[in-house]
Amino acid sequence: MAEARRIEIGFNGGQVVSARLDDAGLTELRSAVERGDGWHDLETEEGNFALDLGKVVFVRTAGGSHSIGFSDN
Repeated sequence: MAEARRIEIGFNGGQVVSARLDDAGLTELRSAVERGDGWHDLETEEGNFALDLGKVVFVRTAGGSHSIGFSDN
């Protein structure tokens, strides 16, 4: 899998699933959510998810990279 970033998928009822997903997977997920109802298989670093798209209320992506400690910047 290419470099992945943290995403959160929110569902009706308030449940949230966090995962790491590459840019191609994120683009595919957004397209599937825009199409609407049905199921979508999502391959992440954590494993595979089967999502009921009719219950997805948001997809949040993490901002820029975070680091802890000292840097040369």
